[in-house]
Amino acid sequence: MTNKHERPMLEFQQFDPIKLPLIKRFYKMYYPGTKPKSDEQIIVALEKTEIIAVVRFRAIGVHRLLTGMAVKEQTRQQGIGKQLLHHCQKELLNKSTYCFAYAHLEHFYQQGGFVRIEASELPPELYILFERYSRAGKDLIPMQYQAN
Repeated sequence: MTNKHERPMLEFQQFDPIKLPLIKRFYKMYYPGTKPKSDEQIIVALEKTEIIAVVRFRAIGVHRLLTGMAVKEQTRQQGIGKQLLHHCQKELLNKSTYCFAYAHLEHFYQQGGFVRIEASELPPELYILFERYSRAGKDLIPMQYQAN
């Protein structure tokens, strides 16, 4: 019996920057406020050949910022984001990886190995970015990946 939160047919892969128009189209539909760039590392969850979730990693100095996690609306609440984050845990994440989580998603990122930190604990390049987002009215929580 399959857990209702597991989708066994998912494939995870790093997307080639040449496919950025596909990613932009996905975000336009499911997370319109974000702007993917070709210099970001983009990981997708595919069901058959359809993109159903995306996460991006932006290099900032020697650090990496997890950004733009999005799941196709019709497939939310099915564990897809969790599976995508788990894939990233195995393949990409380390202590130099940070995220700025919306308050309602803090628990989700904690399940993926991130811990809440004080803004003052952020590396300077990330602190500047966090402050800019905060001044713009975004209610974000700084988090850092900690391997279990």
